[in-house]
Amino acid sequence: MSSKQPSDRLSDENSVPKSTGDRLKELIVDNLPTVGVAVLLAVGVRWLVAEPRYIPSSSMEPTLQIDDRLIIEKLSYYFRKPARGEIVVFNPPPNPAVEDTSKVYIKRVIGLPGDRISIQNGKVYVNSQALNEPYIAQPPQYDLPAQEPVQCPNCFQPSTIIQDGNLPSFTVPPGKYWVMGDNRNNSQDSHVWGFLPQENIVGRAYLRYWPFDRRTGELITPQY
Repeated sequence: MSSKQPSDRLSDENSVPKSTGDRLKELIVDNLPTVGVAVLLAVGVRWLVAEPRYIPSSSMEPTLQIDDRLIIEKLSYYFRKPARGEIVVFNPPPNPAVEDTSKVYIKRVIGLPGDRISIQNGKVYVNSQALNEPYIAQPPQYDLPAQEPVQCPNCFQPSTIIQDGNLPSFTVPPGKYWVMGDNRNNSQDSHVWGFLPQENIVGRAYLRYWPFDRRTGELITPQY
C-alpha cells in the first residue's frame, strides 16, 4: 500500500530556471550598493585626501620633469599653513597674464604672509637673506621689483616698494603667498602675476611615483 509524500520542491514559477538576463539583473542589483559606496569613497579620497597628477610643462625642472607622476596630498593644510620650500598645486588667480585659470599650476612656496621679497642680481632674498637654492635650473635673469617697469615689462609690479637695507623689496600680504617655479626663467609664476591667495592652494606635492628611477620617492622640503 502506498501513500503520497509531500514534495520538497516548490511547485510555482520559481522552479523555472532563471534566464541569463534575470541573473545579470540580480547580480547588478545585489552589487549596486557596494559599487556605489566604492565610487563615493574614491571620489571622497580624491577630493579630501590625495590625488594623482602629472607634470605638463618644464616650469619645475630640474626637480620635476615633463610627464612625472605625483601624489598630491591634501590633509596637511587642513591643520597647518604651507611652509616655505614646499611644492604646492593650486588654481592660479585671475589675472590677464594667466591664459587659462581652469588648469592647476605647480610651484614652490618662496614667500609666506608678511615676508619681504626681493630678487636682485640672480638671487632671491627673503627678509634680507639670500636663499640657498641648489634645486633651480639657473638664476633668475630679472630683478624684482625693477627700478623701472621697462626693465621687466612682463613682471609683476608691486604697489608698494620698501627699502630693506640695500634691497628694494615688497611685502607678501596676509593670507597670500609668493610662489616660483624651479625653472625660474621659464615659469609663469608669482613674478609674472603676483601673490597667490591661500584659498587657491589645492594641496602639497608629496611623492613622485613615476617614472620609477633614482628620483622616485618623497619630495624633500629644503631647509633654509
